[in-house]
Amino acid sequence: MDEVKDLPERSRRVAEALSALGMDGRVRELPASTRTAAEAAEALGCEVGAIANSLVFMADGKPLLVMTSGRHRVDVALLAERLGKAKIRRARPEEVREATGQAIGGVAPVGHPAPVETVVDPALADYPRLWAAGGTPNTIFPTDHAELVRVTGGAEVPVN
Repeated sequence: MDEVKDLPERSRRVAEALSALGMDGRVRELPASTRTAAEAAEALGCEVGAIANSLVFMADGKPLLVMTSGRHRVDVALLAERLGKAKIRRARPEEVREATGQAIGGVAPVGHPAPVETVVDPALADYPRLWAAGGTPNTIFPTDHAELVRVTGGAEVPVN
């Protein structure tokens, strides 16, 4: 458990949440930023599509976490239609931090102060191993599509 003790506070919360959810993935800190999918893929030596981007939007005034492949862009109009929402827009940095307790570029799929409605892009199933943010811009952990759906309680909805 020393490795968890050495993590930043926000990442320790994520590691504790992962453990409580029965996940095997270990949060690790990288020397370089993983703020963008391209940076994360380069640091990990994997395809950009294997990066599970955590993007926060505001859907009808409430936070919506979208887990999507690093190779995709979210079509907010299409996603709003698929979810039956009137309007979806990108969350402002302060809205992201309020909803998740984490900063843009480091938002994990778990470890938030309160549950956040979540969508998981089925395109993530194209990769046997995914990498998701661990609460800060340079912490990550391994997972897979089925595990993301399970631990987030997310709806599987194509985002583009």
